[in-house]
Amino acid sequence: MRALVIDDEPRLAANIAGSLWEGFGLHADVALDGERGWALVNAPTPEPYDLVVLDLMLPKLGGPELLRRLRASGRRMPVLVLSARDDKPTIVELLDSGADDYLPKPFDLGELLARAKALIRRSQTAPAAELCRGTLELNQLQRRVRRAGQEIVLTPMEYRVLEYLALNAGRVVPKAEMLAHLYDFSGDKFTNVVEVYVSALRRKVDGPFAAKMLFTERGRGYALRADVPGNGAPPHDAARPK
Repeated sequence: MRALVIDDEPRLAANIAGSLWEGFGLHADVALDGERGWALVNAPTPEPYDLVVLDLMLPKLGGPELLRRLRASGRRMPVLVLSARDDKPTIVELLDSGADDYLPKPFDLGELLARAKALIRRSQTAPAAELCRGTLELNQLQRRVRRAGQEIVLTPMEYRVLEYLALNAGRVVPKAEMLAHLYDFSGDKFTNVVEVYVSALRRKVDGPFAAKMLFTERGRGYALRADVPGNGAPPHDAARPK
């Protein structure tokens, strides 16, 4: 397995690369600017990268633009973003651009290693081609969503949140669980990011339809209920729409 570390701090980049190798035998190439990182991604090789660790503030080609290029080119390797900025707008923008996880600087190398392992493990799990919940259809290979035959355009993070709720349909998913199992964020500071995406999903997935599928259980989390005949309204102690 191979990783690419793109960071303009030579000592930090070397430490990350060394930790990836010592932690689980992941060979890491290092690029000290965005242009070099993009060139390495495009270099002919029989083994594509299994992980990219990407700093935001890079010379020559910034991290956000490099991330957009990666996703626009169809590359799906997980990307772990590093940045000194940890405000909600920045996090939301990065996740919408295709980042898989986010680690604010300064960070512990042990935490970075744990997140890297989780990202690679998830990327190696082959999804089913189709996931259907009532009239909602998710193509997990193409990451496309349709409801009642109507295509719904989602950002990468909106799709991930909806997919996880669909995989756990009928069960209330706590915010902390969604963060831990999908994005490896730590702490409560990121829970409001989940609220942003659930709110967007309500507009896109539920807004055009009479039957609602997304529900909130106050103080507990979120649930997706298939809109099939006989479902009816949730009981008083079940997840309710918000």
